[in-house]
Amino acid sequence: MATPRISPGRRPDDLTLEVVELIGSVVARYHEEYEEAAAGHALTGAQARLLSLLSLEPLPMRKLAQRLKCEPSNVTGIVDRLEARGLAERRPDPADRRVKLAAATEEGRRVARSLQESLRFAREPLAGLSEGERVALRDALRRMLAGG
Repeated sequence: MATPRISPGRRPDDLTLEVVELIGSVVARYHEEYEEAAAGHALTGAQARLLSLLSLEPLPMRKLAQRLKCEPSNVTGIVDRLEARGLAERRPDPADRRVKLAAATEEGRRVARSLQESLRFAREPLAGLSEGERVALRDALRRMLAGG
């Protein structure tokens, strides 16, 4: 099925505008719940996002800054605060000992898992969709994120 393209300078159709508005509402609601979930663990939203990234794999500070779209100095402060709480640690990169990796500790991974599980918004409405509808939604979102 061909994806409709919107020509530059042309107004998008009403359906496209409604979908864009709905996506914006979903994103806003997700961020609101994410901030609440983070606060439930005495974390800021930025600390929770960084901890979630680190729970997947250890990363160098520069890459964390790129993924969070912030300055490396901000990441250093966030990692410092997570490290002080025993949720993250710095370790040398086995591939380049000059580079330090930030990594979630076992407790940090537990908190990140708990944070994800506490996001009602993501879980409850999706549970109301059939598996086929969830697959279609996932596939459509993947295509959107891939740029076409």
